Amino acid sequence: MTNAPSVPPTPTNNGENRFSKNSRLLKSADFRKVYDNGSRFSCPYFVAFLFRHTSGTAPEPVQRDGPRIGFTIPRAVGKAVIRNRIRRRIREQLRVRLRQIDPSLDIVLNPRRAAAEAPLAELTRQLERLIERCRG
Repeated sequence: MTNAPSVPPTPTNNGENRFSKNSRLLKSADFRKVYDNGSRFSCPYFVAFLFRHTSGTAPEPVQRDGPRIGFTIPRAVGKAVIRNRIRRRIREQLRVRLRQIDPSLDIVLNPRRAAAEAPLAELTRQLERLIERCRG
């Protein structure tokens, strides 16, 4: 008997939909810029802050490989296990739709406590609304 996984692995698409380190907001200065200068999008499961980078004085967006996304989940949402589960659920839904989002955007998501028990279909619907707003 082999120790084969019960669920087949998902195809990799040659890194096309990877949520790489370049796709993440990591520095606190970048988070601060999004909070201070970005627009706000709110729904029952999260609050998203959107900031579009422009090149210098020109109004056209900066060309990058893709958008950058960051998460801030306060401890009030729940213990680490709950916060990490929320982050994984939202990150996976965004990962498969990363190419639909304007690459010049920085997005910070602040999940709410309701996201922990939200049905996946409803969470996906709210993320689709966010992506519609993020289209370039």
